[in-house]
Amino acid sequence: MIDTTAYKHVMGSFPSGVTVITTLDDDGQIVGLTASAFSSLSMEPPLVLFCPNYSSDSYPVLIRQQRFAIHLLSAEQREEAFAFARKGKDKAQGIEWSLSELGNPLLANATAIIECELWREYEGGDHAILVGAVKNLILPEQPLNPMVYCRGKMGELASMA
Repeated sequence: MIDTTAYKHVMGSFPSGVTVITTLDDDGQIVGLTASAFSSLSMEPPLVLFCPNYSSDSYPVLIRQQRFAIHLLSAEQREEAFAFARKGKDKAQGIEWSLSELGNPLLANATAIIECELWREYEGGDHAILVGAVKNLILPEQPLNPMVYCRGKMGELASMA
């Protein structure tokens, strides 16, 4: 039997990037979630995956809408990371966003954005494994420093010299 506290500490010791995944609900309102469980999956076809908790308010909307934008957060996007980690509606209140040509809500100031259509869903314990087929890639004109998450803290990725 694996001790859940030890498991959380061990998994929390692995640094990861921080993402916010967004889509629109049936009323055209932005919904989304913060996730560190994100990865590229395949080059051909281009696929990525992320793992939302089944209890997330946004999970059923993501499944229903079948499209989403994955934002690789910059170090300056702490407000966005915390806002989309909350439960409930109005997560994007006060946060700048626009609508893409593909119909996805895009947050300003991300290090990169990956627009996807849902390709597959798999079971993963208490989380779903959602695989997105990449439809569009967006990079800012000027590179931004990424945000990382490790041991329960978020911060700027230190310069890698």
